[in-house]
Amino acid sequence: MGSELGGSGGAGTATWAILVAAGRGSRLGGDRPKAFAALAGRPLLAESLERLDTSDWIEAIVVAAPADWEEPTILLAEELVASKVASVVTGGATRAESVRNALAEVPGDALVVLVHDAARPLVDDAVIERVLSRLAEGVDGVVPGLPLADTVKRIEGGLVAETIDRGAIVAVQTPQAFLAERLRAAYAGDLHGATDCASLVERMGGRVAVVAGDPRLVKVTASEDLELVSSLLAAG
Repeated sequence: MGSELGGSGGAGTATWAILVAAGRGSRLGGDRPKAFAALAGRPLLAESLERLDTSDWIEAIVVAAPADWEEPTILLAEELVASKVASVVTGGATRAESVRNALAEVPGDALVVLVHDAARPLVDDAVIERVLSRLAEGVDGVVPGLPLADTVKRIEGGLVAETIDRGAIVAVQTPQAFLAERLRAAYAGDLHGATDCASLVERMGGRVAVVAGDPRLVKVTASEDLELVSSLLAAG
């Protein structure tokens, strides 16, 4: 299932990254998957791939590519001289299945796995450092989160059932970091209803910490998101 690229990863490396890029991107329109939508004159995937590859915190990378787009993904990695890309795998029908496919390519002696969505292209070393540093303090996983500005209400049948204390709620982003053995155990089970990697680890009783997220980690879903990320990228 995985295409080996001969990257720098190997036995005994500590931190592997999984870059999830298999989404179809139907809301963006066009004739290509989201990862290959144009951002600043190159594929969206190029931004996060290049940033992970140049991060001193990451030893090796597995990319979960859209079905039938594995070869273009390999060519992009070669064009970027992304030497840490060890493998490109075919993504699954869901995000969770894509992560599971990529996780199978991570060696058994890896200590930490960082999972990031290519749909959040502006990942940087500051947030990577935050999640990895907190992981070293005795938890099973770490996610970056942003406080919510809006009032949050739970509804039932179209009526407000409860106003929720927004001080106890965060909007969760990626990259998310996990002890490799805990993430493997989580993905060995039922993936139904998994909204992110942390939800599966939590389901197994794992302790997941939250660190400060990054407002620049905008998730690209629609064309206006691409425009926003483009403007952030241009602003530096």
